[in-house]
Amino acid sequence: MSEVSNQLPADPISAVGVIASLSKAPDGYYVVAQTTDGSDADLWKDGLFKSKVTRYLCFTRKTGADVVVDVKLIDIKDALPEGFTPVEVTLDTKETATRKSRLCVKSSPCAAAVTAVYDIQMIAKSKYHLVNYACIGEINSMGVWYRMGDVSQHQSSQETSSTAHGDAPANTASKRTTSRPDDEHQSSGNYTMTALDDVPFAIPEKFYENPKEMQQVNLMGITIKSLAEIEEEVSRGCNARLPLTPLAQNAKQTVLGL
Repeated sequence: MSEVSNQLPADPISAVGVIASLSKAPDGYYVVAQTTDGSDADLWKDGLFKSKVTRYLCFTRKTGADVVVDVKLIDIKDALPEGFTPVEVTLDTKETATRKSRLCVKSSPCAAAVTAVYDIQMIAKSKYHLVNYACIGEINSMGVWYRMGDVSQHQSSQETSSTAHGDAPANTASKRTTSRPDDEHQSSGNYTMTALDDVPFAIPEKFYENPKEMQQVNLMGITIKSLAEIEEEVSRGCNARLPLTPLAQNAKQTVLGL
């Protein structure tokens, strides 16, 4: 007899299929070969005549981009439910998967799924109900039951953090910018946004770059000279001999007897 655990499996089902041979199940797939009471869970067998054709439900919990969020069992003549994909052929032999009924699966990206299918079991018709499971229909006198559970979201907070920091503008080394005094009040918590916020305040290059040669400016007869020109004239004046005053010339002539 197949045992059904009350504990929810660690991972949700990521794909559902049907196989023709129990020995040809794809790697990583679990085959529902028996009902919960130990009977053969062949989806194809005929009650009156023995058939060599067999079909078994299988599923995998391999981690992938999608998870199975719903499973339906509909009549072969019914319209396909919106968002569902039918299991039409077997995974191993590519033959017709089921007869009279169609197994339909709905998948969703794992990041967007809130709940998903975690387990699927087959039970004999009207024998008993499975706790925490829901019946999606009957096929070949057997009930198909599945268990839902919450999807654990494994999203890193670093992605959100890096996205937020990536939106910040890069500093430009070629421009010198000066923050306004108003920005100093933002840290106090009482700052009110204005229309000029986020507008960069830049000093034009012609104001902060020192020209190689300053032009002399004549303002009302006063010549404005650069610091370099003033230092040059002072140095030249110190080295030159200053002319004698008239008093000094008379004293010189008296000494020389001229």
